[in-house]
Amino acid sequence: MSEPFSVPVTVRGYETDVQGHLNQSVYLNYAEHARWSLLQAAGISQSALIGSGVGPVSLETTIRYKRELLAGDEVEVTCAFAWGEGKTFRIEQTVRKTDGTVAAEITAVGGLLDLKARKLVAEPQERFRELASDPSLFGL
Repeated sequence: MSEPFSVPVTVRGYETDVQGHLNQSVYLNYAEHARWSLLQAAGISQSALIGSGVGPVSLETTIRYKRELLAGDEVEVTCAFAWGEGKTFRIEQTVRKTDGTVAAEITAVGGLLDLKARKLVAEPQERFRELASDPSLFGL
């Protein structure tokens, strides 16, 4: 697994629910933001993915809520890819407050969809390696 990439996020008031803590669905937005930020940092734009005929797909996501987040909290959202064999990969993410408290752990299973064949690419890590200017961000 690669060393986690991370992005800072500030919890905004409109993202909270009636109890005043971060709404559960927003954790997914934060995770997605970190994943796309990693792609950009590695030199892969959305248009480059589409232009090469592939697009990332989410196949499964698990969120483990550890501590609540409140409006104004500053967090880091990490993102690390774990490669195995086959058509899928894991993405491990942590939402951590600046004091080190883990607010959530997010694990996702993803793949790269061939946009014409509508099937998963056989070796997604190789496609990421080809497209990225810095594949080390993916642990490649």
